[in-house]
Amino acid sequence: MSSATPVASAAIPGSVETMHLVRYDDAYSILVGTAELMNDRHRDSERALATVTCARLEENTTPTLLIGGLGMGFTLRAALDALGPQARVVVAELMPAVIAWARGPLTHLFDGSLDDPRVTLVEADVNRLIQSGSAQFDAILLDVDNGPKGLTRRENDRLYDTWGLKRAHYALRPGGILAVWSGGPDRRFKARLRRFGFDVEELRYPAHPGGRRHVLWIAVRTDIPG
Repeated sequence: MSSATPVASAAIPGSVETMHLVRYDDAYSILVGTAELMNDRHRDSERALATVTCARLEENTTPTLLIGGLGMGFTLRAALDALGPQARVVVAELMPAVIAWARGPLTHLFDGSLDDPRVTLVEADVNRLIQSGSAQFDAILLDVDNGPKGLTRRENDRLYDTWGLKRAHYALRPGGILAVWSGGPDRRFKARLRRFGFDVEELRYPAHPGGRRHVLWIAVRTDIPG
């Protein structure tokens, strides 16, 4: 791989780290400090987060989805490709710089997703949207901070702790799906999901053919959490 060419950088709210967008020839990567968060060649597991979830919503012709984290748009694009014309997708992205990159140097990756009439892009912490009311969403898809063992902001841990799972349960409609992407397994998180009212399936998907396998938890709202 060629050396990295810096494209843009931005401070991460609530963190001492900086997020960097860099380019390697015709490929892009997003780094937190020196650790790679994502790149545009390893996208399969992020797409699977949407395709697996949407396949389970196929009988619902008017679903409302909340996606936490814009990233490089792989989850959003896959959701739009799988959903019908009456679906609604709300995307929460905390960092204005990430939104600017999506409309600037990464426009080609988004392939018109942000202009799709089904999409509402909100510059906000996804926590705020989850807390904004009960039974709002048919699915909540979280690809935030590498999963339960995050890299960037301590505040993101709130999404995955006891408080966060109770709020997600509250925000989902009966039978709704909480879908979570993670860089690796976490037995305690899986147990928390079950304890707080979710029927959980753990799936493994590679980032690319032959690549490292990431974890998806597909958690269906069942009973009232304790």
